[in-house]
Amino acid sequence: MISINDLTFQIGSRALYDEANWHIKPGDRVGLIGANGTGKSTLLKIIVGEYAPSSGSVSMAKDLKIGYLNQDLLSYESHHTILHVAMEAFERQNQLHDEIEELLKKIETDYSEETLYKLSDKQQEFEALDGYNIEYRANEILAGLGFSTADQHRPLNTFSGGWRMRVMLAKILLQTPDILLLDEPTNHMDLPSIKWLETYLGSFEGAIVIVSHDRYFLDKIVRKTVESRKGKLTVYAGNYSFYVEEKGLRGEIQKGEFKNQQAKIKQEERLIERFKAKASKAKMAQSRMKALDKMERVEDVDDDNPTVNFSFKFSKPSGRHVIKVENATKAYPNIEILENADGLIEKGDKIALIGANGKGKSTLLRMIAGAEGFAEGKIETGHNVTTTFFAQHQLESLHLENTILEELQAFAPKHTDTELRGILGCFLFTGDDVFKKIKVLSGGEKSRVALAKSLTTDSNFLILDEPTNHLDIQSVNILIQALQQYDGTFISVSH
Repeated sequence: MISINDLTFQIGSRALYDEANWHIKPGDRVGLIGANGTGKSTLLKIIVGEYAPSSGSVSMAKDLKIGYLNQDLLSYESHHTILHVAMEAFERQNQLHDEIEELLKKIETDYSEETLYKLSDKQQEFEALDGYNIEYRANEILAGLGFSTADQHRPLNTFSGGWRMRVMLAKILLQTPDILLLDEPTNHMDLPSIKWLETYLGSFEGAIVIVSHDRYFLDKIVRKTVESRKGKLTVYAGNYSFYVEEKGLRGEIQKGEFKNQQAKIKQEERLIERFKAKASKAKMAQSRMKALDKMERVEDVDDDNPTVNFSFKFSKPSGRHVIKVENATKAYPNIEILENADGLIEKGDKIALIGANGKGKSTLLRMIAGAEGFAEGKIETGHNVTTTFFAQHQLESLHLENTILEELQAFAPKHTDTELRGILGCFLFTGDDVFKKIKVLSGGEKSRVALAKSLTTDSNFLILDEPTNHLDIQSVNILIQALQQYDGTFISVSH
């Protein structure tokens, strides 16, 4: 189906892939995983031809239909209804529909056989392509993704980014591709929509490649896992849980091989050191040195699930009441968010704010943070409460020309470089990584920087809107550990 052969892809002097190989077969259901910045999204862009490899090849059948969902589609704008946008998937059917309409108008005055034959041919092709059912099919998929009948007749540009992404997913699914390439498809989705997508993909007959940080979603959908790591692609013959277990077993074997090889190297080095100065043994020592230089080294196993310790500093604790909501009312045209709502957030609360998409979770967080107003009532911030609000727009506020360390230095001048590097280390930026410029980072790496910034603040109240979007599974685990160690108060929206 798709063959990736000796693929090398370089960004500047850095090789993201180095002679990597992978063969995607018909019917494969693959989870493409790896740390942020290892090139998962880049690989999908190479497959669809948006990026060209530095060397090597990607080959596939000319008539292969690829459905590609990526985060860039969030910025897609249209004044058309979402039903119209979804039905753009049916290019040939739409073209035939327009031609049939023109011919029907034409035969009001032109009764020639040529016109009638043309109309008949177009109608037959339209019927063969199931053209009379395309609106029903679009309705069905949009409904499954959470859009009511009324919603389907609203313009796309009246929806939030997450809902727009669902419309683009609907459009891709309606194209009935041979293979789906899905880059973080569950970002911005609520639980009912994720369940619907699981069911849909379960019955999808083509091949699927999914990049996702949602291990539970991967376990339900994929039958094979491919890890992008250190420029190579490694295949595991099972879902994510199988991958974790199998990688652990492979790691234990590799640890043993590394330990044995290191012992052998030390033994050889002692012998060489002992005999190289003796004339009678110099030749033997030289031979052993050459053999040692040629030895293929076994790498030590990296810890993919580090335990981290955060040291949160508050100059002052908050009072007992952090946020008090009284009789708050908020609405948009046709959407009621709150009506005479009351609520209380107390010191030490760890709150998960849940609900279907479009019900106002992000709006409520912005109201609590003071970033959005409301029609009636009041929201009071308690004594000594200092707030940090993390949302996806934080990524846009990063200064692209700064290095990672400079970004944190400018944001948290009270912290020493040692403290900042310690925090960055917790988010997997070690050694010279801290001197990378923001502009060369992947979306996931930028999310890690933005989260690290949020956790360097003196705040005793965190407001987190979808903090795991774009994060790899390892980074999600680190964020969980950080929040477990956080002594303040937080409220989070997450799927």
